[in-house]
Amino acid sequence: MSNAVVALGGNAILQAGEKATFSIQMGHLENTAKTLVSLLDDFNALIVTHGNGPQVGDILLQNEIAKEEIPPMPLDACVAESQGLIGFMLQTAIMNELRRSRKKADMMCCLTLVEIDANPVPPSKPIGPYYDKEMAEMLREQKGWEMRLDPGRGGYRRLVPSPRPRSIIGLAALQTLMAEHRSSPLILIVGGGGGVPVVRDGDTYLGREAVVDKDLTSSLLACSLGADTLIMLTDIGAVYRDYGKVSEQPIRTIGPAELETLLSQGQFPPGSMGPKVQAAISFVRGCGKRALITDAPTLPDALLGKAGTTVVRERSRTE
Repeated sequence: MSNAVVALGGNAILQAGEKATFSIQMGHLENTAKTLVSLLDDFNALIVTHGNGPQVGDILLQNEIAKEEIPPMPLDACVAESQGLIGFMLQTAIMNELRRSRKKADMMCCLTLVEIDANPVPPSKPIGPYYDKEMAEMLREQKGWEMRLDPGRGGYRRLVPSPRPRSIIGLAALQTLMAEHRSSPLILIVGGGGGVPVVRDGDTYLGREAVVDKDLTSSLLACSLGADTLIMLTDIGAVYRDYGKVSEQPIRTIGPAELETLLSQGQFPPGSMGPKVQAAISFVRGCGKRALITDAPTLPDALLGKAGTTVVRERSRTE
């Protein structure tokens, strides 16, 4: 059977406007686990990545609020904390779903470091809670935060640098695990929050205060591990041309060249659908296989090509 990389959008853990309590997030992950375990009917190995925008933003805010009592941690350390937290919740939810459905699979959650380019990049990745305009202006003035409005979700969020991933640290170990499980089911939780960003300085790795986009890391993982399919789950059923307008139309099947043209026209905003589209283009061009962008309820039909958006090398026109 084939292998798939599954990138979970933030809504798989927390919906916009919800309080980030442990129980609320676990509730969402229990539903997400049902989707993931069902994929074992189609794939022998699942490499699961996840976003961390709300969680790492909250951890960073906790550090900011408590800094007079407890020394604050840098953003890269907060990313590592979010990997452990979400990885624990997700692995627990999947293990429970495996028992409930009477399926078996070996599992591991891997703290993942990702090497990035050392050159600085401007803030572009939204993290943390949503603020109203007044609070956003205050935070911009008092803390020097870069803020951006998300009109689709009705609020402002803090922006942090989001460099592109160059390589996955520990890739050889992941490849060995995959090779040892060619005939038995395997689920790996890898690259949470895009991975902890590090740079190489001679013989030393150093953390960098940034949040790597998990979709771009997922694409890199998919090619590096020889996955057949890259699945990116988000909060809408497909990629849309003219999204949010009267003329909006879902894109069913498309090739990377035409998708890149639409991206260059500004059809897919950065920080939301843009990175998913970039990841799909990179994966299909680099590996020649399919990428799916859809939501969890639509995924079964998307796997059959009946719904969602499928990006494949062989096709170069929308349907």
